[in-house]
Amino acid sequence: MLLLQDVCKTYRQPDGAELPILNIPRFEVARGEQVVLTGRSGGGKTTLLHIIAGIALPDRGKVELEGVDITQLPEAARDRFRAEKMGYVFQTFNLLPAFSALENVLLGMTFGGRSADRGRAEQLLERVGLTGRLTHRPAALSVGEQQRVAVARALANHPALLLADEPTANIDAGRQQQVVELIRETCREENVALLMVTHTAEVAGQFERVEALETLNQTAEVA
Repeated sequence: MLLLQDVCKTYRQPDGAELPILNIPRFEVARGEQVVLTGRSGGGKTTLLHIIAGIALPDRGKVELEGVDITQLPEAARDRFRAEKMGYVFQTFNLLPAFSALENVLLGMTFGGRSADRGRAEQLLERVGLTGRLTHRPAALSVGEQQRVAVARALANHPALLLADEPTANIDAGRQQQVVELIRETCREENVALLMVTHTAEVAGQFERVEALETLNQTAEVA
């Protein structure tokens, strides 16, 4: 379902020297599979998610989702494809502060070019335990509740793949397991493939398939 082949990314430093970040010969995720990607902070995990999502392009290589090589699409087409086929849960949630929890999920639906489906939005928010918080804006929600809204929004368009970048980074340790299980359970119910990035051993321990970026990445020097 997701295939990365010969994906390389290099950044140019201020002195002009090239800094290799990623060199991944092959990485696959099957439909509905749940994978956690571990690695130290600053090791290229977020860069890899951005490349998979089409937010950034690799220097070379193929990033294929459901048979479509994202690297061959122009920017506008990549944006549409991402909105239609992927959900993204960011560390910082990226909720719109002027809108309620329900409105944030409804807006997420329109990003994919679909009509807002209030019934599905309410169903998703109910599934993540926010039935009584639909009209609350982010400032009136706890950090954990904001993360739940972000999960519901990421699933709004029936994505094939959910990307989650350190989704427990801003949540206290006592609730991390709850949030991870919420994401995993919702993905199972929706048959959505999940790729979650973390540097927390307790989070990684909840997954059957754990991949270390240092093992996948053939770059000698990683920033």
